[in-house]
Amino acid sequence: MNAPVRHSAAAHPYAGTGEHTGSYYAASANPAPQRPELIGTHDVDVAVLGAGYSGLSTALHLAEHGYDVAVVEGARIGWGASGRNGGQIVNGLNASLQTIARRYGQDTAGFVAGLVMEGGDIIRERVATYGIQCDLKPGNVFAALTDAHLRELEDRWHLWRGYGIDSQDMLSADQMRDHVASDRYVGGMIDRKGGHMHPLNLALGEAAAIESRGGRIFEMSPVTAVRTDGPQPSLHTAKGELRARTLVLCGNAYLGHVVPALARRVMPVSTQIMATEPLGDLAATLMPSDICVEDVRYILDYYRMSADGRLLFGGGTVYGGADPHDIKAKLWTNMVKVFPQLTQTRIDYAWSGNFALSFSRVPQMGRLGPNTYFAHGYSGHGVTGSHTFGRILAEAIRGDTGRFDVFAGLPWIPFPGGRMFRVPYSVMGSWWYGLRDRLGL
Repeated sequence: MNAPVRHSAAAHPYAGTGEHTGSYYAASANPAPQRPELIGTHDVDVAVLGAGYSGLSTALHLAEHGYDVAVVEGARIGWGASGRNGGQIVNGLNASLQTIARRYGQDTAGFVAGLVMEGGDIIRERVATYGIQCDLKPGNVFAALTDAHLRELEDRWHLWRGYGIDSQDMLSADQMRDHVASDRYVGGMIDRKGGHMHPLNLALGEAAAIESRGGRIFEMSPVTAVRTDGPQPSLHTAKGELRARTLVLCGNAYLGHVVPALARRVMPVSTQIMATEPLGDLAATLMPSDICVEDVRYILDYYRMSADGRLLFGGGTVYGGADPHDIKAKLWTNMVKVFPQLTQTRIDYAWSGNFALSFSRVPQMGRLGPNTYFAHGYSGHGVTGSHTFGRILAEAIRGDTGRFDVFAGLPWIPFPGGRMFRVPYSVMGSWWYGLRDRLGL
């Protein structure tokens, strides 16, 4: 008789106290109840590990179709990337449609093109249906610092138009100033179906929506072991067990080593954000259209105004997921290059968080055992991708595996040198592309 497939990790919290990091989002979060720990044994139709966007999206889609769903989170709702990110609704994957066509064929590229706008639509629908208060605003801009960047955006504009995506328009340098009061850019591209919002409040609203549909959420319950074999997979914590007909693993960058088969597929990468003091009337002067912006460098800046007029400015990467010693120092120089007007501005919050990077920059989806599903590796595009993948996972669990099978069938590429060398390998690659950024190539 074969031994059970039981993945396990040490029985201590992976998230410190489990409370939210000291971010602007945590400080301005909507009131939310503290959910109970998982204590004792429970049986459900579907158990979901992780209360970030992937897990919440999956659970909500299933709860809406009458499934008995329970979500288990090791910390608080949205503790990881879903509650710390830039809050930008950016359509597309990290890997371009051109890259996907070259690697996997034109049919796959066409399939991906058909769903890259879906995540933003899901977010807007959730906000409207459940009355989620998350400061949702329309539109995002991709900014070009060089003529080469502008040509890259023009190529993307033509490519996406070829797939029937027509929500984007090119911007001249003068038109960019309608959105950003900066001389840093030679042009850009606006996506009217992009947007931005308060990411933690979106997660909290989606959690409440799940509960309104009869779903359950357990917080502060780090999973210590996962069993994926047999007809009834299960999650185990220090105080309880959740048994299910179907299990969904959505730990992403914070899954740790509970499931080694997934840990080796992705690498945690940290990115940093800081929030200024409220800027008053200056906020509308700096960003007249109240849109969100990211540039197109390999190591990019991204920024937007909060609902109370703070500049939220992010960027930088640390491979392996470590926090920088001084986040403000890491971001300050780039911020004042964009907005020299802010050289005397106070920074009220600075924080870091991890996303899961796949080597191919394409998200991964698949099964472990007959009744265990997973999705991860959004590579910095998880706000929209996680919502789309949550719907696709729910479709598969309900019996429609068409879209799931396409992603599950894509080969995943391991990091060269395995887990031991993935960080130095990626650092070397980052150095090379960072050099190209500095040279304007």
